Amino acid sequence: MTALRNVCVYCGSSGSVDPSYKEAAHALGTALAERGLGLVYGGGRVGLMGIVADAALAAGGEVVGIIPEHIQKLEVEHTGLTELHVVDSMHTRKRMMVERSDAFIILPGGLGTLDEAFEIITWRQLKLHDKPIIIADIGGYWQPLRDLLTHLKDTGFGRGDIDQLYTFVERVEDILPALRREPEPQQAVDTARL
Repeated sequence: MTALRNVCVYCGSSGSVDPSYKEAAHALGTALAERGLGLVYGGGRVGLMGIVADAALAAGGEVVGIIPEHIQKLEVEHTGLTELHVVDSMHTRKRMMVERSDAFIILPGGLGTLDEAFEIITWRQLKLHDKPIIIADIGGYWQPLRDLLTHLKDTGFGRGDIDQLYTFVERVEDILPALRREPEPQQAVDTARL
């Protein structure tokens, strides 16, 4: 995929998680930087967010963080990034992350990660963007989500092509090859419609 320059990573801010998720975040940050891809993420220094950012920076990568003021006030922002944008709201944060990214990777995370994942998948379904979305099912973490998405389709609440909106992979080393298999985006994001 020739247009791939910056990749948005959605992931958890908790540090009290299985070490395999931390290892995956570190491996992904390193892999992005080694391939010359910039990282766009939520701007935090804690949990998987901090790990993926630190790994990308350590490998010489560019890292853009976008954090809302109310989260920055909790003193969780990462101060060593290439760029840190402090914004007025979660809505502004998510819009900027979409604008700055050519693809999206979803690592394990909590409610915030689910919110971002469902929003970016829904926006693709609504044709607000056509950028690749990769869900990294590390250690089967996202299996319940896979089951739910199948249930949506089976019960008629998910369109027949719902599984064309995203790609599941089970290992970090499968993420970048999966991104390259996705068709190149054909449309720009219309931020006025977000």
